[in-house]
Amino acid sequence: MAMKAIGYMGLALALAFPASGEAAELRHRTDYSIALAGLPIARASFSTVMNSRRYTISGDIQSAGLADLVTTISAKTSVSGTLGRDRLHADNYLLDYTNGKRQRLYEVDFRNGNVVSTAIRPQPKRDPDSWIPVSARDLRAVLDPISGLIFPAKSRICPQTLPIYDGESRMDLVLSSKGEKPFSTKGFAGDTLVCGVRYVPRSGYRKGRKDIDYLRGSKAMEIWFAKAEAVNVYAPVYVKIPTQYGTLTISAVRFGG
Repeated sequence: MAMKAIGYMGLALALAFPASGEAAELRHRTDYSIALAGLPIARASFSTVMNSRRYTISGDIQSAGLADLVTTISAKTSVSGTLGRDRLHADNYLLDYTNGKRQRLYEVDFRNGNVVSTAIRPQPKRDPDSWIPVSARDLRAVLDPISGLIFPAKSRICPQTLPIYDGESRMDLVLSSKGEKPFSTKGFAGDTLVCGVRYVPRSGYRKGRKDIDYLRGSKAMEIWFAKAEAVNVYAPVYVKIPTQYGTLTISAVRFGG
């Protein structure tokens, strides 16, 4: 669960990019450090390309440190879509996840916020007695796990509920305000908006999973959002996720600049 959490929450960290009306193509890169119980386990890099109407975000995650002693985990992700006044609207989301010799591809197509197609290759084997399937209703009015965590500067970030679909699981991230905290990294130093996060699984998971039950009962998850003044958006610079094995943290080591 910890590595999958990286796959949909860590992917969104510090993806602050210019919401410019200019037709010129704009590019942005950010880098991240991911740790479990204070020990580095992964690193990530993201690049954004956009113009006045469309955006594409591409990311790479690679296991590192002690995690490499157990197995090699990597992920490539991308999301593309159109720019709206109050939100980014995804057209296509892709996650290519590799754990050792096992590889799985998740792909989702959206239209007007609704999922019009979703596929996993190869299709995982599931026990129908324990699997909670994703219904057609679950796929309406949802966000992808990357664009869903980027907000125009005038948006209300928390409190609100984010309905996320990551290609397999449907979940709500219920945000609540926890004030402000300082944060400093390359390209940013200042106060951040801190949101508490309550994880509510809806469908697309196996009943009785201890990691999901643990996360659902946690009140310690947080996301810190920083404003990129030059580009007028808020994006996460720090995420804290409690797990059974210690706290997973995802920290921006570069935010613009």
